[in-house]
This record gives sequence, C-alpha cells and structure tokens, in this order.
Amino acid sequence: MLYSMKHVVENLNISAKTLRFYEEQGILTDISRDEKGRRVYSDQNLEWISFIRCLKETGLPLSKIKEYKDLYELGNTTFSDRKSMLMEHKVEVQNKIDEAIKNMEEISYKIAMYELQEEE
Repeated sequence: MLYSMKHVVENLNISAKTLRFYEEQGILTDISRDEKGRRVYSDQNLEWISFIRCLKETGLPLSKIKEYKDLYELGNTTFSDRKSMLMEHKVEVQNKIDEAIKNMEEISYKIAMYELQEEE
C-alpha cells in the first residue's frame, strides 16, 4: 500500500520537514512519487521511518543511523556489523534507563522527606 506524506506526518508524528531532511541526508531512500510528483511512502518506508525515530529518540546520532542504513543496503554480509551496532546502542540505552531510574529514586526520596515535614 502507498501512503501520502500527510498520512505519514499524521500517523507517525513526524514533520514533513524532517521527512524531507532524512531524504536529503540519504537516511530515507527509495521514496516513490505519484503522477503529480508528490512523495508516496510504502509500508516498508513506514517501518524504516519508525525505526529511524526509535533510534533517534534513544540517542543514536543521525550519522550512525546513516551508517546502519548503508550497511543494511550492502546486504547480508553486514549482518554481524549491524547486529553489533544495535547491541552497543542497546547497552547505551540501558545505561540511560538505569541512570534515569536512579535519578527518579532520588527525586522520590526528596519528595518523601518533604511530605514527612508537612505532616509534622
């Protein structure tokens, strides 16, 4: 199935400007055009856009996302390289989660101290 840019923008919560930027940077490729020259996106494009957003929102720089995409396009011979990249990123994401949990615990402790003082 093919989707308009408007559909992608509304359903994936991404701006048209960002989609065009990703395309200009070579991160989002194989975008077809309809008979009027408007971009149309396939199911595969939508899956890739969602994955780009996942990687970006978890802190992977666009340069690394582009590197991953380039490796993907080289085919199965890069499977282990891509897997390694994702495993390294997963460790970084987990470290950020652990740090966020630690910070949340400290904030919760401070709130509990204030609540105890309010009860006095």
